[in-house]
Amino acid sequence: MARVKRGTTTRAKHNRILDAAKGYYGRRKNTIRIARQAVEKAGQYAYRDRKVKKRSFRALWIQRINAAVRAEGLTYGVFMHGLKLAGVDLDRKVLADMAMHEGEVFKAIVAQAKAALPEDARVAA
Repeated sequence: MARVKRGTTTRAKHNRILDAAKGYYGRRKNTIRIARQAVEKAGQYAYRDRKVKKRSFRALWIQRINAAVRAEGLTYGVFMHGLKLAGVDLDRKVLADMAMHEGEVFKAIVAQAKAALPEDARVAA
């Protein structure tokens, strides 16, 4: 059986890793052993932070809704409860965008939520 030399395969694998490490600082960009560790860790961070990104955006939307709703005399929780009772089926992303860019529409939604609440829950803030 003929001898198989693996230089091209190894070089291709190394180049793939070094290409992924392009722009890294110091030996992380040009030493295969360190670059492999850096690329692997970067992949772990990327995987984790794709989940974290969703959490932080949801938190941001809630903060924006809460700020806009408090100006109308409600709290976030009471407002969301009122929306549920009113049958308004908008998600937090859309509500936050409305609160930021379309104030009059958002005020109408707040009024709708207030109307659906029982009388004792309307004055929460």
